[in-house]
Amino acid sequence: MSEEIFIAETVNWLERAVIGLNLCPFAKAVHVKQQIRYKVSAATTADALRDELIAELRRLAAADPVEIDTTLLIHPYALADFLDYNDFLYVADDAIHELELDGILQIASFHPQYQFAGTEADDITNCTNRSPYPMLHLLREASIDRAVAAFPDASTIYEKNIETLNQLGQAGWNQLLKGGK
Repeated sequence: MSEEIFIAETVNWLERAVIGLNLCPFAKAVHVKQQIRYKVSAATTADALRDELIAELRRLAAADPVEIDTTLLIHPYALADFLDYNDFLYVADDAIHELELDGILQIASFHPQYQFAGTEADDITNCTNRSPYPMLHLLREASIDRAVAAFPDASTIYEKNIETLNQLGQAGWNQLLKGGK
């Protein structure tokens, strides 16, 4: 598939699920302002992905937040297995530390088979972090702090998401991503 298709399917997921269900009340503003960088990685190994991650962390840290506030590093060819992906998150955190970006940038994780500890694979609540492709969401901590300060009861977002997904159910989730209501 082409890079454009990976990005289009990611934007569809973002608009329908993340923004459409209000799973992340902070996502709409950066989407509307076109401050999200979509980077499709050609990496097929964890080592190659680490190199691209480091480049993207540097790019985001150096960029004007008005231009690029956040980055979605989509990696459809690397870490398709969720357990391998989950292990890679330690590598990603180490990269932030190595670049001395602790407290400046952080990474949120999304994967098609995302599974929270203590849940079954088919638990609908895992869908809060399920994306069409494995991806690493690179975020500015200052942006998160501003968004949380502006959002009343930000600590309840997770609970609201669980309620939303339980009401929607797996059939509703599948239909939503296909374009239905």
